[in-house]
Amino acid sequence: MKTPALFVAPFALLLASSAFADDEMKCNPEGSQAEMNICAWDDFAKADRELNEIYKKAVAYTKKQDDSYADQPNLKGAAAALKKAQRAWIDYRDGHCEGIGFSARGGSMEPMMVAGCQEELTKKRIADLKALMEEGDQ
Repeated sequence: MKTPALFVAPFALLLASSAFADDEMKCNPEGSQAEMNICAWDDFAKADRELNEIYKKAVAYTKKQDDSYADQPNLKGAAAALKKAQRAWIDYRDGHCEGIGFSARGGSMEPMMVAGCQEELTKKRIADLKALMEEGDQ
């Protein structure tokens, strides 16, 4: 999924500043703020990869639903509705989490707050997509 530039820019700055350090900076949940930011980013990236996998399955599922209406084309539209909803959801997630980051705007904790929010909402979206497929199978 698309990562907002507002989140990437501060994170990239933190990574660039770490390039001058002797050691490569890594996730350490009890380390410096920059290390905690990396952990948050890693957690979000993992959830985002899982979302992409589940979304592909959901698209295939909705296409199969649409295919079941081959003789009634006016009943098709599940795949298109899912794609429309996903685009809107990404905009919501990124905008909402950008807003969450404003409580630490410009501070070193902002990237962690944004990534943590994105991870949380992404995990909820994964559950929603799984439920969509499970409910349709009943």
